Amino acid sequence: MKLATVLWLAQLLPQPYADQACLATTVYLEARNQSELGQRAVAEVALRRLDSGRWGSTLCGVVTAPRQFAPTLLPPEYEIRNLKAWNRAVAVALRARSEWNLPWATRRFVVPGADHFVVKAQATPDWAQGTPVATIGDHTFYQVASRL
Repeated sequence: MKLATVLWLAQLLPQPYADQACLATTVYLEARNQSELGQRAVAEVALRRLDSGRWGSTLCGVVTAPRQFAPTLLPPEYEIRNLKAWNRAVAVALRARSEWNLPWATRRFVVPGADHFVVKAQATPDWAQGTPVATIGDHTFYQVASRL
């Protein structure tokens, strides 16, 4: 299925299903080759950004904010082909949303405070400075918003 089709379908879905589709798409595109922990960390960054309100008022808004996550960095004709990885991303996104809905004090954070991540082999953004929150797989996670 094409990326553009998934994002178009997400626009037609009611909440919270639209956000769930957008989060699963982001987990798939950003971290399908990572461990479950790495995928959970990517989902956590998107959820933390949603809570902050700086990047959008819905998860779809957050992950499709210009040049923030893979859904806007890949061409619309990009094909989501790996069904096994897609199903895993959907499951990780569902669990992440469910855990995020718990009271803050009971949440199990993977990357506490992280609101950005980067694959350093692919890019070295200006904000990727200082001590990272964590490195999981090939992703390095940072708390950046407090420095902006």
